[in-house]
Amino acid sequence: MLALAVPLLGGCTMVGPDFSRPPAQLDTSWAAGPNIPATRCVPTATTTCPPADTAWWRSLNDPTLNRLIETAAAQNLTLQRAGVRVLQARAVLAATVGAYYPQQQQAYGLLLTERATSNNSGAITGGTRGYNLGRAGITAAWEIDFWGRFRRAIEASDSDLVASIADYDNAMVSLLSDTAATYVNLRGLEARLAITKANINLQRQSLRIARVRFREGATSERDPDQAQSQLAGTEALVPGLEAQIERARNALAVLLGVTPAEIRTMLQPGPIPRPGLMVATGVPADLLRRRPDLRLAIANAAAQSARIGVARADLFPAVSLSGSFGFLATDAGSLRLASGGAWRNATSFTAGPSVLWNILNWGQITNQVRAQDAVFQQALLTYQQAVLQAQREVEDGLVSFAGAQQAAVALRRAVAASRRAAAISLTQYEQGQTDYTTVLLSQRILLEYEDQLAIAETDIPQGLISVYRALGGGWEIREGRPLVTEATRRQMALRTDWGPLLDYDDGRLTPPRTQGLLPQPTF
Repeated sequence: MLALAVPLLGGCTMVGPDFSRPPAQLDTSWAAGPNIPATRCVPTATTTCPPADTAWWRSLNDPTLNRLIETAAAQNLTLQRAGVRVLQARAVLAATVGAYYPQQQQAYGLLLTERATSNNSGAITGGTRGYNLGRAGITAAWEIDFWGRFRRAIEASDSDLVASIADYDNAMVSLLSDTAATYVNLRGLEARLAITKANINLQRQSLRIARVRFREGATSERDPDQAQSQLAGTEALVPGLEAQIERARNALAVLLGVTPAEIRTMLQPGPIPRPGLMVATGVPADLLRRRPDLRLAIANAAAQSARIGVARADLFPAVSLSGSFGFLATDAGSLRLASGGAWRNATSFTAGPSVLWNILNWGQITNQVRAQDAVFQQALLTYQQAVLQAQREVEDGLVSFAGAQQAAVALRRAVAASRRAAAISLTQYEQGQTDYTTVLLSQRILLEYEDQLAIAETDIPQGLISVYRALGGGWEIREGRPLVTEATRRQMALRTDWGPLLDYDDGRLTPPRTQGLLPQPTF
């Protein structure tokens, strides 16, 4: 029966739409590129731009950050959860593929024994009454996939698997950029704390000079009071900065999958990372390949397209083949029949097609198809919106990266001038050539500009991180790596027989996802 049915499937139709990537609005080059020195290349009619860096965090030139990135990629629990979801999607796909074959298979067996001490049957000459019944057999039912219901379901599950991997890649991009951004923020806060403490020492020196001049009668009590007021205000900034530093360390600990105590042993004082002044961005069309969230959106759309076919198949008759084979044996046992004891054996075999067609459904199936189509259209619009949003994020990142560089150049000049002014005003005050208001103002301006410079120097690597987050870089680090840790694999293998599914956990899309039933999707 099955051998006859298999050749028929090659000619079966497939209801529902065949998915193709929808059009998306993409520029040929970055709008900000020609006007911003942060981009390394602008494509022309005769030249192309190199692709964006994959291990982009190395461009920050910070060995500590490199180690933190490796630890986060290996130990982050949110990323591991995403990896387990990939395994779940593989199992769901395998189960869906199983529905392509005979859907109901059943083996059965029965042994029944009955005894009675008396009977009034005239056929029995006397003694006890006994009866043994044995029955065994197998039944099978197979709905032929004439309309592509099961193949469309496999397409949907296959796309769901692609989506789960894209979701894992998206989690990786977020993890790497969050780790780098948190680390850079930590270094920026440490720099601001050091600047604040340096200004506290300078203001303490000014307070000592003001007190000496007051004791000598060279000035009024207002000068030491002003100096004390400014010093206390600056000292009040320290606890807030220290608290922000602790919170940044704790955030890093979560990202790395370690405890707060462990993260402190992994971090030593260091400067704000200083990246190069330019960044390779590739071209906007690269986003369709690099951005995992765009691949996730298109995979979700492909899965939903297949579900339209699954729903539409219910409009047509379902043709099934079913069959059963059984064996029945009875044993008279200790019965003494009038005609003598005897075994009675029988076999049975049934096979044939059946048709089920839900004709009077009062439009329910048709409206289910319409509902699935509406969800599919939403998925297409979500993808197209995501493409526009991705371009915006890259453009915003480029503007921020270049703007922070320009701001830092100006602030370095401002800090240098403010330091000279603060030193001169303090010397002049000590010599009685100016009042303390000049010292107060110059030191306040110095602290403000130094703090702004530290923020701008932090914004430079943060701008670079935002560019690469928007470009979707970094997920390539998963290639050749397991999606879950070895400890997790052992736990899952001990609980459940995962068969070969865990063996394919290498960060790639092998083996063929649909086991040869369908061509690999091109999205």
